[in-house]
Order: sequence, then C-alpha cells, then structure tokens
Amino acid sequence: MKCLIHHAGMNVKKGKYMADLGFGCMRLPMVNKKEIDMELFTDMVDFAMSHGVNYFDTAYRYCGGKSEPALKTALVDRYPREKYILSTKLTNEFMKSEKEQEKCFSEQLKRLGQEDGYIDYYFLHNQGKVNYAVSKELHSFEFALKQKQAGYVKHIGISFHDTADVLDTILSEHPEIEVVLLQINYLDWENESIQSRECYETAVKYGKTVFVMEPLKGGTLLNVGEEVRNRLNESRPDYSLAKWAFGFVSGLPKVKYVLSGMNSMDVMHENIEIFGALKEMPLSKEDRAVLKECTALLQKSIMLPCTSCGYCMEECPKDIPIPKYLNLLQDKHNTNQVVYYYELSQGHGRAKDCIKCGLCEKHCPQHIDIRKELERVSKSFDFFKGWRN
Repeated sequence: MKCLIHHAGMNVKKGKYMADLGFGCMRLPMVNKKEIDMELFTDMVDFAMSHGVNYFDTAYRYCGGKSEPALKTALVDRYPREKYILSTKLTNEFMKSEKEQEKCFSEQLKRLGQEDGYIDYYFLHNQGKVNYAVSKELHSFEFALKQKQAGYVKHIGISFHDTADVLDTILSEHPEIEVVLLQINYLDWENESIQSRECYETAVKYGKTVFVMEPLKGGTLLNVGEEVRNRLNESRPDYSLAKWAFGFVSGLPKVKYVLSGMNSMDVMHENIEIFGALKEMPLSKEDRAVLKECTALLQKSIMLPCTSCGYCMEECPKDIPIPKYLNLLQDKHNTNQVVYYYELSQGHGRAKDCIKCGLCEKHCPQHIDIRKELERVSKSFDFFKGWRN
C-alpha cells in the first residue's frame, strides 16, 4: 500500500482543474462512541501531512465540541503553523445574542491554539433562509469581517444548505464572502430541491471559490445497487465507487478543496490514492456521461417517479410544496436532508399539515400515492423544529 500511495500521492503535478483533498473532522475515530481515539487520530494527521493533505476542517460543535481541541493536540501543537491550513465555523444558529459570538470565537481560538495566531478560513455555518436571518440579526458578517481585519481570520466564507436563489441573495448582499462550502455530488447535481449545480453556478457567477462537502452523499454513493455498480464497472473496471464520486466533484473548475470525513486509516489510504490518481488522469467527458446515465438509474431506483410538474399543488388547501418534499426522500438517512426540508418548509405547509383530501393524487400524471409518501416525509423530517427552539 505504501508504495502505491507514494506513486499516486498528493505531491504529483496538479492538473488544470483539480481540487485537493481536505480532512473533514466532523466524524473522527471514537473510543466507545464517547471519546476521540487520539492515538489513531494523531497517526492519521501524520499520514495526511506526510502525503500533502494539509487542509483540516472543523467546527465548534463537531464531535460534541471535542473536534477543535483534538486538532490542537494532534496538529497545531506538533507542526509549524505555516505547514497546515485550518478552517472552523461560527455556528450562530443556536445563538441569541452578539455576545455569544464573541465568547464562541474567543473559545475557538483557545481550543485551536490560535490566541496569537490565525484561522485560515472562517465560515458562517449552515447558512440558508432561516440562518441567514439569524446572521443579519446578530450582525455575524460584520463580526467575521472584524476578526479578519484584526488578523485572526484570513478568509471569510459560508457553508450553505438551501436553494440557489437564497445563495444569490446572500452573495449579492455580502461581497466580503470569499468562499462558499456547498453540498455537491453527482446525485444531487440536478436535484430540484438541493440544486447543487445551480448553487455552484451561482457561486461561480459571483467569483467565489468553492469547497465541497458531501461528495459521497453520506455514503449513499458507496451503496448504489447492482445495476449502477455494473454499469460503472463496465465503463472503468479499475475505478471504485468512491473514485467515481470524488472524480465528479474534484474536476469542477472552481472547486479548491473536497472534504472527506476520514475516520480510519483504510479510508485515508484509499482517498489519498484516489486523489493522487485523479490528478494524473481526471474523469473524461465520456466518464461524466456515464455518471449522468447512472444518476438516472439511481433516481429511478431510490427516488419516486416525480417529474416536478406541479399539478399536485394546484388545489392543495395547505400549500404544501409536494414535489420539493418528495425529491428529498432519496436518502432518509442523510441528516442534511432535514436541513433542506426545514428551509423549504418556511412559508409553506409542512408534510404533517396534509389533511389527506386526495386532491393532489387526482392530478398526478405519475399516479403517486402522495398522501402515503407525505407521511414518510413527515416521519423522516418533521421532528426538527429549528435550531433556536
């Protein structure tokens, strides 16, 4: 393995449009599901650094608040500051006062050992329709800019989970934003609720650098079913499912980093090998055409046959955006789907509001059992009442 990784490592000459692998620290290796396995995590940090993976992404609440201190121990205390790139996030969605931001940031600097140093990328966490209102209320953008002006932050960004029109509003009103962290993968690229492509194009329109999260869609793209697996193997038998997924996002022109939540040495070895190989030989146009074909197969197998025609909504007495909700049922285990649902439900009826009148089903060309599916939507997503409640 070591020989193979050395050959295909991260130090190869970078291609024209090739993103780098970033170490996402949201789900670190744990001992008894309670404490971070610091011995293993330290070994992983060392291996990452020795193979050119030097971007580390964390947040205040990751691993129950233990991710930032773990990075200090495994990385900050052991490597020169100029050797690594550090990002964390202002999780203001739970805050109700501007003073909480100051307290949080001060604690983050201490946790990360940067009281006299700096954070390379500071993101306003989980921005969308709801939390953008919170950010305006708490003057969070002004707060982040103040930290940049003071030298504690090098670059300001947002992580984002909502539709492209909301992103357009945020970027038009806040030109100080330099980076946008987006959920992008080949399954969500054309999804009408998540709008990965449209969000990416919006960020590009405003000249922003893009970082990618969820390139494997929470593991969904590693469990694609026999039909899709066979089609991909037929095209490139030497490609793993992970390599197909990483290849799709890493070749997008404005993507700088692709985050992967690596919690084992095996996953780290594989990911570093994949990114090294992709830098030497990115996905071709033909490969991307195969992924588009496989996306259609996946949508057919794991999603409802909804075409988003909107006929179901014409007489809905509860103003439920049915097609947008149904498009989120592709992966009920992905917690980010809950965030998208919550954002979509603002100003509209929630799935639980359905009175089962059946008017929607009378107009559905695909003859979907909409009332039953809305029950699934409600069971999967309606438990979430918002961050400040």
